[in-house]
Amino acid sequence: MGKIGCTIDGNLDDSKFSDPMPWIGIYVAAASAACALGMAMDSLHGLRHRKYWFPCNFFSLNATTMTLLAVATKLSVDLNTSMPRRQDQLTKLSSTALICTVIANFMPSLGLMENKELLMNIIALGIFVVTAIVNIGIQLATGVIYVLCKEHITLMFLMLVLLLLLISSAMTIPTTKRYLDLNYNSKYKLANKECNITDTCTDEKLKDELMKFWTMAYTSCPHFVGARLATCTASGVFCLLSTVIYVEAMLRSYFLHNSFNFCSGESEYKWSTTLILVIQTVAIGVGTIAPAFRWFMAINFRCPKKANNACKPKFKVENYWIRILLQWKECPLDFRYCGRHGRKVAHKTKNKLLDFCIWMQIMMVSLSKLVRLISIFSVSWSLISCRKAIKMLKCDSMVSSLDTELESQASSKPDLKHYALHLEGEEALIDLMMQSNRDVVGHWIRMGKKKQPKHLLRLLEKLKSSPGFRGVDEFDSAQIPSLDSEDPPNCCALPVVTLTSIAIALPDVDFHSIKELIRCVHEGLMYIKLVEDNLDGRKELANVRRAAELVWLEVDLCYKWLDVDLRKMATEGQYPKDVLEGLSEKAKQRFIEFKKKNLTVCPKESPSKWPTNMLAANCMYKVCQNLLVSSDSKEFENSKIMFDRLSTMIADITGACLANLQRVISMQCHNGTIEERAKGIRSAILLLGKTENILEILRSEPLPSLVPDQLAKIDHRCTLSKEVEYVSCSSSSPSNCTPTSESSYDLYLTVD
Repeated sequence: MGKIGCTIDGNLDDSKFSDPMPWIGIYVAAASAACALGMAMDSLHGLRHRKYWFPCNFFSLNATTMTLLAVATKLSVDLNTSMPRRQDQLTKLSSTALICTVIANFMPSLGLMENKELLMNIIALGIFVVTAIVNIGIQLATGVIYVLCKEHITLMFLMLVLLLLLISSAMTIPTTKRYLDLNYNSKYKLANKECNITDTCTDEKLKDELMKFWTMAYTSCPHFVGARLATCTASGVFCLLSTVIYVEAMLRSYFLHNSFNFCSGESEYKWSTTLILVIQTVAIGVGTIAPAFRWFMAINFRCPKKANNACKPKFKVENYWIRILLQWKECPLDFRYCGRHGRKVAHKTKNKLLDFCIWMQIMMVSLSKLVRLISIFSVSWSLISCRKAIKMLKCDSMVSSLDTELESQASSKPDLKHYALHLEGEEALIDLMMQSNRDVVGHWIRMGKKKQPKHLLRLLEKLKSSPGFRGVDEFDSAQIPSLDSEDPPNCCALPVVTLTSIAIALPDVDFHSIKELIRCVHEGLMYIKLVEDNLDGRKELANVRRAAELVWLEVDLCYKWLDVDLRKMATEGQYPKDVLEGLSEKAKQRFIEFKKKNLTVCPKESPSKWPTNMLAANCMYKVCQNLLVSSDSKEFENSKIMFDRLSTMIADITGACLANLQRVISMQCHNGTIEERAKGIRSAILLLGKTENILEILRSEPLPSLVPDQLAKIDHRCTLSKEVEYVSCSSSSPSNCTPTSESSYDLYLTVD
């Protein structure tokens, strides 16, 4: 018997080497399907949101997509596997066409990369494309690819041109981003002077101001800028051309049998090549949608109803195309490793190399503009004919009424053209950008309205019976001392969660009312978190907010507070006072237990850094003690009255926090880098749509005059309200200053 891996005569046993090949084919098909899915999702997203420049949200140039592409195109670089049949040879061609399609889809994603990331990804893609071209050339020479040679050579040429266009776009991105960022800052200062987003401004004014910020962010979005470059438009033509060549080869091979002499036999990939061919054909078809649409939209705009400057041939290569290369040329080589003669040769070589790169850049830009011009003249007649046919099909009265309606809509909206950011040579695109962007704010506000927090709105209706957010004052009116030497700061979320926990533990309360309260609080906490994340800039309350999130998770899912079964307490307790005393005692016990366990991680100088369970226990103790001091006999004996009071306090604290929503909307418009601005403003517009009714409810309630950092802290609001109450009381007659409790009287003395 021979050794393992050897035959009887001692030679290598290669009889089973080809057995895994069909499974490898399935792996290639799966990678091709992943590429197809990513490009399809980008196309659907662009069509759905009317972004006909098709941003690369799902399929962009990165390490993951490069790996998928390398696996999907394995057959095109397979040098020595026999591929005799029709589907085998077509699969070789489909892999080559897929590379062309993917490169064209990568174009807009360049704008979202940092300079170093951009360089690394371009180098990686360049190595991959050059390797693919070399391997295909070897297969053409060795006869592995023996048919469709002209198609392969043409696709190799298109692949190289698309790579050069991608590199040309990448050389432009850093300059355009820097220019548009500076332009955005100057326009932002102008818009900031004109805009006056206050807490009492109307929704219409707020929409107009958001439209200004959105116009600036949208037109300077690197995704959009990359997609409207001449090189990106030209890539759509070459991608479409590669798809046409592939379709021609497919039709010719299946319908013109006499033109080809395919070999007999079977590939080692066997049946998997058919699967790969089908999936890659779908991927090529789906992937052609976005580049073809970008090309068509550019041509459609530049073939208007009447001749204008957009139709004139323009071959000027703007400065931003070659600026970074000129900067590199001006930068001296800083090394002293060789003699004067060697440094001189290196300097001249660098200049010659950069001169060649500048020449290549100019040539690629000129080629792109030439392709665009040829496309305009070749397609313009058909587009104009289609427009005329559409006009003739429509009734003149309908057209006139539609024009009148559009004119009235346009006149009712502010002119925002001077807020549109553009590059040199893009002046003719301003109208197109404004046309595609004319009602985006209204569209997203309508989308936001569909997702309004209905339960939260019902909770905030309780504010009508409690004007001035009185529940904020009642939350800590008795000034109960902390369980430790110092009081930790409070956020709005933790008292809301604590009051809700107490409400769940009340006896004899309809469970439907409890579930409704939980739904209301759940929706409210989402918006409270948003407000506090934005207003707590120094993250002083981050640990307290985390405590609220962890406690709420247990309350919402299990009706438990720090492992205390709240529903069990509701069945065992007889009166609300018993529940408050029981929760207060359990909170004190929990605090002592947690403090013993966390002595090493509990810094005395910073109560805000306490462990989350200690913060939750301390808050529960203070709230329960405050309710025990401030409640009357009716509330102690009637769970329904106590439940209504707790619900009103929750509504007041939530409303007081959400009164800062307009500030948050304004802050979201101003934060983030150039890549994130459009996303932030879009979130702000959606938030306005979701909270429009909430803002209407809260607009009648005045917001305290605190600095933004203090607005997220309920402690500052309590202190301010007590100071205002004392000042107003002091200005009136002494008879109106009778304290309701001893503790409140002591507070007035202290302030005085």
